Amino acid sequence: MRIRIRVAAGVAVLAVFVTAVAACGGNAGETAKPAEETPARIVSLSPTATEMLFAIGAGDQVVAVDDQSNFPEEAPKTDLSAFKPNVEAIASYKPDLVVVSDAGGELADSLAKVKITTFSAPAATSLDDAYHQLRELGDITGHRAEAAKVVASMKQRLAAVAAAVPAGAKGATYYHELDPNYFSATSKTFIGSVYALLGLKNIADPADTAGGGYPQLSAEFIVHADPDVIFLADSKCCQQSAATVAARDGWAGIAAVRNGAVVALDDDIASRWGPRTVEFAEAVATSLTTARKAA
Repeated sequence: MRIRIRVAAGVAVLAVFVTAVAACGGNAGETAKPAEETPARIVSLSPTATEMLFAIGAGDQVVAVDDQSNFPEEAPKTDLSAFKPNVEAIASYKPDLVVVSDAGGELADSLAKVKITTFSAPAATSLDDAYHQLRELGDITGHRAEAAKVVASMKQRLAAVAAAVPAGAKGATYYHELDPNYFSATSKTFIGSVYALLGLKNIADPADTAGGGYPQLSAEFIVHADPDVIFLADSKCCQQSAATVAARDGWAGIAAVRNGAVVALDDDIASRWGPRTVEFAEAVATSLTTARKAA
């Protein structure tokens, strides 16, 4: 039997699938109620889910996390790969729940054959998506009250950060850099929603003709857009900094470079949609205050 729980587009979708297993004598296509037992052995193959699980108090139930889950420090990091998952390696931890960052696909099917439940928590596209996933994980792991407190705290803190943004900084334009090849994130993404909460205007929006949310810009486009602030989410992975940006051909004249408003973010915090989103917002808000004083 396989119970696969999916969360998508901010709406709770509980899909229950039963796979025929000879030993169980079940029939393919039959339905069943979700297992009521609280999982005691969880494997997380999603860095964001790992952060969420520990934040809501389910850390003691987590027996293994993937090789990209580097926070919190006490998370039981292993060499499990979310990009190339190995079913046998995952099963060796005897999990009763595996959390993945997508719909699971072949992995979920393979785990179902060995009677392991999967929970899918795909990338959030809004803060509401993130809150929803936290609540879902709270329900599944037996930490509903703790998850509700985390969500309430995030909302309160983010509201305070937004309220503290200087009036003169609202409406400022920005460029969010995902890598040195100028891939960015538009306002329709989770990253963009945080910037929008703080009143900023995204220069990448007009360039997203495909509507995917993550267009690749050109150096010429960015220079022409002349953003007030540049945020680097590739400072750890790719060693980008205010100095490397200023050294790019033609970039010295960009307002953000002239005014010292090139901000190196923590790549991990800026790319995940868990509780540390508040830290991401705080870093952005602080940089806006500093840039305004320097201008």
